[in-house]
Amino acid sequence: MSPERASTSGPRWTVVQLIPRLSPGGAERSTMETARALVAAGHRSIVVSGGGRWVPRLKAEGSEHIQLPIGSKNLGAIWTVLRLRWLLQRLRPDLVHARSRLPAWLLKLALLGSGLRVAQVNTVHGLNSVSRYSRILTRADRVIAVSQTTRNYLLANYPGIDDSRLRIVPPGADPLEFPSGTQCTAEWIEALHFEFPALAGGLLMTLPGRGTRLKGHADALRLVARVRASGVDARLLLLGVVEESRRPYVRELQAMARELQISEFVAFSAPRGDVREVYAASALVLQLSTRPESFGRVVAEALCLGRPVLGYAHGGVGDLLRELYPAGCSPLGDLDALTERALQLLRDAPEVDTARVPKVSDSQALTLSVYSELIEGTAPHPAALARSS
Repeated sequence: MSPERASTSGPRWTVVQLIPRLSPGGAERSTMETARALVAAGHRSIVVSGGGRWVPRLKAEGSEHIQLPIGSKNLGAIWTVLRLRWLLQRLRPDLVHARSRLPAWLLKLALLGSGLRVAQVNTVHGLNSVSRYSRILTRADRVIAVSQTTRNYLLANYPGIDDSRLRIVPPGADPLEFPSGTQCTAEWIEALHFEFPALAGGLLMTLPGRGTRLKGHADALRLVARVRASGVDARLLLLGVVEESRRPYVRELQAMARELQISEFVAFSAPRGDVREVYAASALVLQLSTRPESFGRVVAEALCLGRPVLGYAHGGVGDLLRELYPAGCSPLGDLDALTERALQLLRDAPEVDTARVPKVSDSQALTLSVYSELIEGTAPHPAALARSS
């Protein structure tokens, strides 16, 4: 069901989404996209969060925001439960959608004994630790998994889960934000090289990711050293690794680059607002997370632009690459295979079929179709139905 169809079929809905904060992040972006789709379809969209950078944007796009500390684990949580119960009694929503574990627990406690009857949806955005605390996300009328990997993870670790309630809704890339065939201007490239002289003169490989070992920065450094040793003039940008709280880690990576004798070919960057241009300028975008991720938004966005992606073939990243760009799949931790794949892609990368990349509009339509199942009793969207593991 598309957002346009929802505006003309059935009564107007009131939908509340619960998210700890509205700051940049994968779950937060999905919250914003769903809110936008609800507004476009003529429904009332409300987000309850602890605040964040995206609140003004959310309001400007037509949704309401109510600030509650639903991401705070402290003794004041009991007051948050009572305030959330009062809020739900006042709003009388048709559906409440919790997007992480603590909000899901607070919702459960707020509804306990309240007499309220409201449809509940939980989304599992990550491969959380297996525990009673995490199990709460499986306790809803519908449970959205963001990938086949996530669905399989839930079924394997929570044997009592009701399979019929599971739906797969992959996040998508926005082709307006990441249009296929984007070209960087000469002025932009000149500015990038002025800021990072190490990137000038060779083929750019980019690894996006915050400053944590799980993102595979060390493997990226080893990879560029091997590629250069094979005679290919490759340069590496570690995009987003520079953070105030991660300075010791960055120094460790810089020392590793010196040891590998590639310091003059590697740049370390803070998060940037011109990610689209960085991807477009890259001969190869890397996704080398050493721990399986629930989904690979970086993969989707880079492929949406038509850029080659090389990643470890596990988790949600592996799901996407196997389906959309198998030439970019490499076994986890196998640096020989990774180097061979990188050299192949840098020399002659297969073209990306951008039409097959999951789009934001697909994710929005699937999410609203899940809502419609519960609010209006419509049949599930075939694309969201869980497949056998």
